[in-house]
Amino acid sequence: MQQRTSGNLERFLGGSPGAVLVRLVLLSVLVGVIMSAIGLDPWNILQSVERLLRSIWDMGFDAVVWLWRYFLLGAVLVIPIWLVVRLAKGGR
Repeated sequence: MQQRTSGNLERFLGGSPGAVLVRLVLLSVLVGVIMSAIGLDPWNILQSVERLLRSIWDMGFDAVVWLWRYFLLGAVLVIPIWLVVRLAKGGR
């Protein structure tokens, strides 16, 4: 019965509880850094989101240019890595 419960828990979590906890902590830190970079504060999240949206609205068309530049910056890394991974998996 213990083995079945452990297997169900691992299937529900997507892995062993320790590994899932480590992944969640690392992902939380990464998302926290990104949110901090765009000016969000965890203590007053609603005011931070409102301030972010207001600054994007005030930028007008510059917001689209800003978003496009960040997209291109990320795509320079993401697209080649994705392509290499897809090609590597395609041979199997």
